[in-house]
Amino acid sequence: MTSPSTLVLAAAAAPEATLPVPVLLLIAVLAIAVLLFLIMKVRLHAFFSLIIVSLLTAIAAGVSAADLLETIVGPFGKTLGNVAMLVGFGAVLGRIVETSGGAQVISEKLIGLFGEKRAPLALSVASLLFGFPIFLDAGFIVMLPIIYTVARRVGGGLLKYALPAAGAFLVMHALVPPHPGPVAAAGIVGADVGLVLMVGLLVGLPTWYVAGYRLSLLLAARTQRISVPELLGTRQEADQAVLPRFALVLSLLLLPLVLIFMNTAIKTLQATGVVPEDALWAQILVFLGNTPIALLISALLAMYLLLVRPHEGPIGSALEKVVDDSLAPVCSIILITGAGGIFGGVLTATGIGGAMASSLQAVGMPLILAGFLIAVIMRVAQGSATVAGTTAAGLMAPAVAASGDQSPLALACIVVAIVAGAITLSHVNDSGFWLVSRFLGLSTKTALSTWTVIATAVGVMSFALCWLLYVLVA
Repeated sequence: MTSPSTLVLAAAAAPEATLPVPVLLLIAVLAIAVLLFLIMKVRLHAFFSLIIVSLLTAIAAGVSAADLLETIVGPFGKTLGNVAMLVGFGAVLGRIVETSGGAQVISEKLIGLFGEKRAPLALSVASLLFGFPIFLDAGFIVMLPIIYTVARRVGGGLLKYALPAAGAFLVMHALVPPHPGPVAAAGIVGADVGLVLMVGLLVGLPTWYVAGYRLSLLLAARTQRISVPELLGTRQEADQAVLPRFALVLSLLLLPLVLIFMNTAIKTLQATGVVPEDALWAQILVFLGNTPIALLISALLAMYLLLVRPHEGPIGSALEKVVDDSLAPVCSIILITGAGGIFGGVLTATGIGGAMASSLQAVGMPLILAGFLIAVIMRVAQGSATVAGTTAAGLMAPAVAASGDQSPLALACIVVAIVAGAITLSHVNDSGFWLVSRFLGLSTKTALSTWTVIATAVGVMSFALCWLLYVLVA
């Protein structure tokens, strides 16, 4: 992962801009306009769109033909250095927990603990836990049979149970690594993923309770009651015999968090002199707490404890299929992330980032607010939260580097603010909007008055809390 100091040095080492600042800003505006046109109107894949726009931007800003390839390839490799492993290991861990019945175990246990009257809270808490390693769309679909069953058994309408669960998945997907949005933004801006995880949880948990849970209950009560659709059929009771234990699944989901927090804590103690930097035990724990290593350990343990050990006989081919099924859907996300890094690298190398930073300072707009607003604009324009967060991070990275030295915690706050903007105002050009609305049997109008409102509240509240934290630590 590129460090903040690396970004600052890269910005300082970049060649001086040969074009006037207004021209550079015009190039940036045109680059964004062309990017949106290619993605929205031409329907060209975001990976190709980002690379084409990056090439055109570099050429327009005066990058020579001899330097053009390195300007493109360098940032691509640096961005993917850790991002590919984070997203890949996280996807595998989530898929294993999904296929082993771990989501079902967690949800049913929590419902038993909370009681039927608090079933919406139980489902929302289960989704919050399960949403740590699993993407929103996959996690929500996995939870649907449980949501349907609880809604039929307890009554009160489907939205009473579905919206709090969807709101929890939305918070985790938007703000918390190893999901691709915050991971990609952290890699591009140069923030520490462990600190991004801490900030994401710090602002995400209260946001979940207020905007993801309480607001969902309020909107469900004010919306016409919707019955449970017959989309997924009935659950097969035979699966009950091989379900994993609740404590095991919960431990596997919490293990990456514990290891990552341990890494951050030891680094902090080393920086303050409490723990010697050359202590072997500390170096080992810091290594194990690196986010890719933490997810690798958790994924390997999940393979053995949830798939290999419970089944008799060889399951090599089945295990290979689970991993393949996990990695295939995220390949596109990984490539888009790398292409977003290219865009940011081009803006840095051409001096456009410095011009943007000086312009933001001239109008008095804080970097954290600018990052949030750019991400909101990208989200509204093209729909994908990952593309919006990645593109906004690419635009902001050179501006952040050129603005001066930012503390690691301040950088993490900027990243979380960007991904908060990227989840705001989900509407008809967002695949998540249609996935949730169609599986819940919602009309477009009802989806706009429920799902869109929840997504906007999550984005705005998490940004407000993040900005408050940024003011305190900046």
